[in-house]
Parts: sequence; structure tokens; C-alpha cells
Amino acid sequence: MADIVNLRQARKQKARAEKERVAGQNRALHGRTKAEKERDRLVAERGEDFVAGHRREKPAGPEDR
Repeated sequence: MADIVNLRQARKQKARAEKERVAGQNRALHGRTKAEKERDRLVAERGEDFVAGHRREKPAGPEDR
């Protein structure tokens, strides 16, 4: 024989599990410390500066026009 399942409770349980899954994803994406964000910003900035320093021609800025 099959077990009796309360559909209301099963629906709520499924919703709780989904909310926990989404919360876990958000913690992974946005749960970084200020120092980690600053480190990533500095690494990206250094990379951009490196590439910009090795360009053959400087991009035309507003003062060059």
C-alpha cells in the first residue's frame, strides 16, 4: 500500500528546498568580503593597465581631438 501524503505539506517542503537552493547560489555569488572584492578589482585593473601599456597607438582622447 502507498503512504498517505499531505499535499499541502509536500508543496511547502518543496518551496522551502527551492528557496534554500537559491539562497546557496546567492551566497556563492555575493557572499564575498570587502577584501576579496578589492583584490579582484585590483587584479583586473592591473591586467587592463598592462594591456594598455603595450598598445602601439594610444587611443584618441577628448584632449587629442
